[in-house]
Amino acid sequence: MDRPREGLTDAAWEQFERDGFLRLGQVATDDQLLSLQTRMDDIMMGRADVDYDQMMMQLDRVDGPDSGPGPQSKGFKGATLSYRKIQDLEYDDVFLDYMQHPLFRELCARVYGEQADIACFRAMFMNKPAGEGTHLVWHQDRWTHLDRDPLITVWTALDPATLDNGCVQIVPGSHAALVNPEHGSGFLTSEQTEDLLEDHDPVPLELAAGEVVLLHNWLLHSSDVNRTAGARRAFSVCYMDAQTVAPNGHNYPVVFGEGALALGS
Repeated sequence: MDRPREGLTDAAWEQFERDGFLRLGQVATDDQLLSLQTRMDDIMMGRADVDYDQMMMQLDRVDGPDSGPGPQSKGFKGATLSYRKIQDLEYDDVFLDYMQHPLFRELCARVYGEQADIACFRAMFMNKPAGEGTHLVWHQDRWTHLDRDPLITVWTALDPATLDNGCVQIVPGSHAALVNPEHGSGFLTSEQTEDLLEDHDPVPLELAAGEVVLLHNWLLHSSDVNRTAGARRAFSVCYMDAQTVAPNGHNYPVVFGEGALALGS
């Protein structure tokens, strides 16, 4: 059954500001969700009409089951469902259409202002292949090469996300301050992680396929490996103020506002 989500109450927004995350339910229609799932598999298997040379793609295990992730680099790495990460999906019409949902525009307006143009810092597929996946240590998402921090990520489960298959785990309220303000990566040390887990019980973000969660980028989060026989796929979009400046002069594509990416362009 189609269950598109529209609109956001002030009470829900207050909850997000307090906790640093907000469950949004299913935003895409069932048909849209199926299109996202199918398109992602077609891209991994080399069946999609996309410019693979301009798409960042990373394998989950580059040299077999006992190895680590491959390099994050442009270009196709072979027809396999064992990719860990694929970026630059804002240039694909199926994903762009979903990214430009009115609810996501409303979220951006609440964070960056009604008049702000909104760009995409990254639109990426995240995957924990069946029986594999990469352990992600506790961290806050930060990018100190920018003149201001991108603040929100919209995370959509393309498969059910569970503890068994390595769902994201969070510490509610931990977005209120930076743990390591002097470090650009945002990753906690082993000692900081021990202290965190002594003081807090992480909350698993177990989600149904199609369910969406809004995350503040400073919210402490982690994820485990996938111990099941099915993949745990997700689509993650980080929205930013389009006025953000990068020292290297990189321009991030606008998705809401003047000069926004358009379908079919």
